[in-house]
Amino acid sequence: MATTPEPPAAPPKPTWEPKQQEPPYPWLRPTIRIRLTLLYGGMFLIAGILLLSIIYMLAAQGLHVGNELPFKLLPDSKIQLTNNACPALTPGLSADEANAALKACNGEQRQQALDTLLNRSLLALVGLSVIAFAFGYAMAGRVLSPLGRITRTARRVAGTDLTRRIELDGPDDELKELADTFDDMLDRLERAFTAQQRFVGNASHELRTPLAINRTLLEVHLSDPEAPPELHQLGKTLLATNERSEQLVEGLLLLARSDNQIVERKPVDLAEVAERAIDQARAEAVAKNVEIRGERAGAVVQGNGVLLERIALNLVQNAVRYNVPEDGWVEVTTELQPGQAVLVVSNTGPMVPAYEIDNLFEPFTRLRTERTGSDKGVGLGLSIARSVARAHGGRIIAEPREGGGLVMRVTLPV
Repeated sequence: MATTPEPPAAPPKPTWEPKQQEPPYPWLRPTIRIRLTLLYGGMFLIAGILLLSIIYMLAAQGLHVGNELPFKLLPDSKIQLTNNACPALTPGLSADEANAALKACNGEQRQQALDTLLNRSLLALVGLSVIAFAFGYAMAGRVLSPLGRITRTARRVAGTDLTRRIELDGPDDELKELADTFDDMLDRLERAFTAQQRFVGNASHELRTPLAINRTLLEVHLSDPEAPPELHQLGKTLLATNERSEQLVEGLLLLARSDNQIVERKPVDLAEVAERAIDQARAEAVAKNVEIRGERAGAVVQGNGVLLERIALNLVQNAVRYNVPEDGWVEVTTELQPGQAVLVVSNTGPMVPAYEIDNLFEPFTRLRTERTGSDKGVGLGLSIARSVARAHGGRIIAEPREGGGLVMRVTLPV
């Protein structure tokens, strides 16, 4: 009698922090802080321009009221100059000429006074505008600091675990209401995630145990040399069915785990992962007369080696199984590109319509009649590969290959 396996413990919380992509020009990013700063500074600038215009018009109106001189030189008056403020007024002028010169000089001085007022007011407005923009930027940062705290907490939650909370202090305003709502949402998510982990563990125990017992009993009966041939054949059929059920259960549990989070992240070379997958699929490829080729350059990523190997193995096995009957090939390549590592698996095979590509990644879905055979898997390989790629922050893309077959491209951040 086989021993009953213990249910697996819930996976520990990951400690890997995802890389934050900083914008190349942060000052050009239209953040709320920049927009509020422009709003505050723009409103001050508009108000200053309006105030300056009103003051200038009032000053101009006041200076031009009563433009006539309050005095007039008589014909026998004598003129004594004390400064050069009025160059047109010179000794020897007649009274009428002197009066005209004084009037013109008075108009010029009034205009100079208005120009001086305008220039100095503009300089003062520019200086105060700079101060207003700086003050607006500081005040916007102070007002939006709770929002930044919410954002940082959300990033830490996405990169680590769901136990963190914002716990925002301060007045009971809209930002505190948003933070409290976010904390309530995290509480519900944590409870749901914990329940899902517990369900996966319990399901793993409850589903694996009877299958393991069945497999043990069948193997014991098949090892009996006195068993009749009919019982032997029935046992082999039941053992194959049991093995298929075990694969289905393992695939479902792996799919559930990979959709959640990565337990641990370590440096993993995609080239090494691809080589291991090829070694496991080589016997099947030889049996189907399929050549496996391709160059695999080093491409190190941060991730879980077991799950990444599952991606490569599923893709290579699919490429071998869904191939042409004769002279087929599978090409597996890895390369390192700027900011990402790429695993490409392409193969010969039947023509695949482009509109059916998305259906390949759905669980239990196979393409047309070529993928309905019970000996080719349980229909979860590509679903698992996509889930694992997403859990690593990457993606997987399938494209029809010219001449038949598929090109599967997996990109992962480095």
